[in-house]
Amino acid sequence: MSSTHAFTDNLLQRLREAAAAIGQNVAFMEVCGTHTTSAFRCGLPSVLPPNVRLISGPGCPVCVTSQGDIDRLIDLGARRDVILCTYGDMLRVPGRHGNLENARVRGGRIEVVYSSMDAVKLAQKQPDREVVFAAVGFETTAPATAAAICEAQRLNIGNFSVLASHKRIIPAMRALLTDGEIPKIKGFLCPGHVSVIIGSEVYQSIVDQFGVSCVVGGFEPPQLLSALVCLIELVVNNKTALVNQYPEAVHARGNRWALTLLEKIFEPGAARWRGMGTIPDSGLILRSDYQSFDAARRFNLPEPQEREPAGCICGKVISGAALPGQCRLFGRACTPISPIGPCMVSSEGTCSAWFKYGKSNQRTIPPAHLNELLEVSS
Repeated sequence: MSSTHAFTDNLLQRLREAAAAIGQNVAFMEVCGTHTTSAFRCGLPSVLPPNVRLISGPGCPVCVTSQGDIDRLIDLGARRDVILCTYGDMLRVPGRHGNLENARVRGGRIEVVYSSMDAVKLAQKQPDREVVFAAVGFETTAPATAAAICEAQRLNIGNFSVLASHKRIIPAMRALLTDGEIPKIKGFLCPGHVSVIIGSEVYQSIVDQFGVSCVVGGFEPPQLLSALVCLIELVVNNKTALVNQYPEAVHARGNRWALTLLEKIFEPGAARWRGMGTIPDSGLILRSDYQSFDAARRFNLPEPQEREPAGCICGKVISGAALPGQCRLFGRACTPISPIGPCMVSSEGTCSAWFKYGKSNQRTIPPAHLNELLEVSS
């Protein structure tokens, strides 16, 4: 037996023993879209003990972007005087009047970029057109948006702006813990990518205020399993704690350079979340010195109207209040080819993961076969 197999077998044995010792149902939540996809890809839910549940939370940045903000982007993309720059996973997110891909077919100038700096360079090359960058994502991508604004200011580029829809993860976690509709969460599997920026120390306030453990974990299947074992053993020992199991990437105080840059350009403010409403201090708002880069102000965009697609329960799926299979549209009217909600569009969306890997995640795979799944997915 290889060392990886021995390590995995030991973790599985500890998981089973801890679950048996608890003698009650427990639920943990991962708040990272990459964790969701990784867990489903390797079949992790299929080997969890019957009384242990892993819930997918609001970890997909595309999915949590409000319907109103999506509609704003589509409106901007349809303007003939605007070049809208966006990441590729935003193209097919449905709005009230189609999506960005439809707007591009109708003649809108919509460019897929790989970084915010690509948008700055485009604005520099085409000074006769307004270039707007669709700034979505958590603290992981927000520093890149801040850097782009700094660069545009340094180069005195007047035709560059951003429509900022960045989100902060800690206020969202607090909102989840006070939402009576959400199953009682015994612990969080905290996001690795976001934690690289914000650090691990910030989760201590969650532990102290709510008595819920927070474990920062990596993305490889053995790392996911290890984080779950840590969470359930804390429950067995009647303890709550903050544990950083991803120290090779996540430091206690995070990336100081990135945090300083964020503080320079942005300040916390209320933000709209799909299905979760407006959460105080959960967004990143441009500070007064940089509001000339705010596309909403520059184009005098009206306040968006929040209208969810008829029959879509993405909002409940995002917050862990419902499973994709409980949606009457899932796998029927709503598929990756013809998505109705963002959770089916994004590669990090829970509905997308369920559609791709759901059958292999039923509790029918003997734990002994997890090693094979881990090797295939790694």
